[in-house]
This record gives sequence, structure tokens and C-alpha cells, in this order.
Amino acid sequence: MLDDSDVLGDIGVTVRQAGAEDAVSGVRPRWVALPESVEEVAALLRACAERDLAVVPAGGGTKLHWGRPPERCDVLLDMCCMNEILEHAAGDLVVRTQAGVTMEALAAALAEQGQELALDPPFAEHTTVGGTLATATAGPRAFRYGTARDLLIGITVVLPDGTIAKSGGKVVKNVAGYDLGKLFTGSQGTLGVIAEATFRLHPLPADRRWVTAELDRAEVAPVAAALAASQAEPSAVEVDWPDPAGPISLAVLVEGTEAEARALAVRELVGKGSVTGERPSWWGLIQRDEVLVEVRFPTTATRAVLDAAAETGFALRGSPVTGRVLLEPWRPVGESELAAAVSGLRATVESAGGRVNVLAAPYAGVERWGQVSGLPLMRRVKERFDPGRVMSPGRFLGGI
Repeated sequence: MLDDSDVLGDIGVTVRQAGAEDAVSGVRPRWVALPESVEEVAALLRACAERDLAVVPAGGGTKLHWGRPPERCDVLLDMCCMNEILEHAAGDLVVRTQAGVTMEALAAALAEQGQELALDPPFAEHTTVGGTLATATAGPRAFRYGTARDLLIGITVVLPDGTIAKSGGKVVKNVAGYDLGKLFTGSQGTLGVIAEATFRLHPLPADRRWVTAELDRAEVAPVAAALAASQAEPSAVEVDWPDPAGPISLAVLVEGTEAEARALAVRELVGKGSVTGERPSWWGLIQRDEVLVEVRFPTTATRAVLDAAAETGFALRGSPVTGRVLLEPWRPVGESELAAAVSGLRATVESAGGRVNVLAAPYAGVERWGQVSGLPLMRRVKERFDPGRVMSPGRFLGGI
């Protein structure tokens, strides 16, 4: 077996032996590498490619158990040391940051200048910029501001052969015409390593109000449709349904000028509820994700999704106005029961024009993605960027 010095030679990247705590979905790597620059990431990937060593990138580790276990994992590439905010052009509402910066640290730095990156990823204390992009994690305010893909204006990536490529931002160097930002967002580490990112910012809102109310299942879809078209312009509309036998909690966020007056208009539209300056305790959080199912759907299918969640025994949280909710079993379930529940949920949701993705599950027998029409194209992209299958092999849909 090669030792650390054999693997990395004289490239100067810090490396240590991996422990049980470094396992990726149960697969333990041989080494953990801690690069401190884009150039060190490139040198590391070149060394690994030459030796056919499989690499799995990691940020804060909050979502390493998402996706399938890798087919193999020799090196866990920990981005924790690449944690600098490289440039904040406050006058241009632009920030450029290394991928290992946590979203919490970035928010604190931007707030000092009265600005924010309008993303609300869960686990903000540990979630990194790179991890947020790689998993395409969206928060409640995606309704108004868009997702990470929409706010990303530039990216620096390192390809599996060690090539450094950039697109967008101030320097444009595309690879064979690919939009690297869109391509790498949601790629789950299967195409290369996200090293730096440049984002469009927004001023911090002058004020915030939440409108909260309890709804029954039949009320959610019409209320959500009315809120989506409201002139009060809410920034987010979220529901929380921890028990399929209980009521559904609705929370609507109103930001900016005259927030109080606009929130009162929202409450009138909903027909009940209260206005508060405190966000709900559950707002934008993922509290348990050993088993986590994502449902994306046209907003016209909101009632069908709620019915399907109740019938298959899932708790639900998310946005009926963006057509994305996260589900988890409301009680512990075994492999066969979860597989049957996901299958039933998928049948109903797909017939309504939606999709069901199992983001996390400890069971190999649960089908995670169902049928994906774009899979042949995705496989061609994987072959183009990672022909040696050294980047997170098997982690993504279709075994990519």
C-alpha cells in the first residue's frame, strides 16, 4: 500500500490518515487531504489522477451522507483550510470567496457592510459555500431571490486532471462552451472541485415580519396561490407539517419597506393568523436528515403532494409557492417500509408532473431518483469531465 508521501510526493499538500469519522456514507477513505489554495487542489487532483485514486470533496460535512455511497474513496478532500473571503466589492454588490468559507461566516462579514447573500441553507453554522453549491441547497427565500445557481455569477473549479477552469465573474475561461456555474451547481462532487465562487448580493432588508397561521390541508393550495400573486410581495411562503394527522403551520416572510403594513395585508389575504417580528423556530431548518426526501412539483400539484405525503406517512416542510418540499418519515421505518412509501409517493407525484428524489437514506434498497429523462446527457457530461471516474464515483443519479 502506498503511504502518504508516495501518494502526494512533493506537492506540499497537508495530508493525514483517515479515521472512522471521515467515512462517506459508510465508506472510509484512506487519507484526508487539506489543501490551502487552488493550486494545491490542482496538484492534489493531478497526483490522484495519475494513481487512479478516487477523490470525494467535502465542505462542512453536513451532507456527506446525502447521495449514494461512493463506489470507492481513497482521498477525502477537505476544503476547511480554503476559508477566506477574497474580495467584497460592496459598491458593486459582489463577493468572491473560497469554497471552504461557512455560510454563517460569510453572512456575518457581509452584514457589517449592510449586505447579504440571499440564501438560507440549513445547517448554516457548518455549511460551506462549496457544499451549498455542490448540493444545490435552496432555502425559503428562493421564491423571491432564486437559488444558489441564480445568485452565482462566477466560479473557479479544478477538473479531475488538475486543470483550473474559470467562468463568469471578472475572468471568463469556459471549457468547451460549458457554463461551469450551472453545471457544477448540484453536481455533488462528481465533475471536479469547486474552489472559489462569486455571488451577486442584496442589501439587508430594512425590516422583516412573519405572518403565521394554522391551515387545514384543503386551505394550503388556494392560500399559496393567492400569496404567490399578492402585491404585498412576500419573500417566502413556507409550510410545516410534522404530523400528517395534525394541522399545517404556514409562515409568510415579508421584508423591506413598510413590512408591517404589507404583513397585515398578507394576514388579511390568508384570513387568519398573527404578525410577528420573530421567525418560527422551524423556519428553513432540516432537523433530522438520516432519511430525507425531496419533492419538486408544479405549484398546481400542491394538494396532490400533500395528499400523497399523508397517505405514505411523511412529515413535510417546504414551499408550496416554489414547488419544493422536503419530507421525512414521521416515525422510524425499516428498509422495505421506506421503499414502499417512496414508491407510492413517486407514483402520485410523477403523475402530477413532479419528481421525487431521496437525498439521504441508510438503505441500499431504496430507489433514490426514479426515471430521469436527461440521464444520457448527464452521463456524457460525466465522461467529458471525468473519464477516469475518480471524482465521487457512483454518488449521483444513474451511478454517475
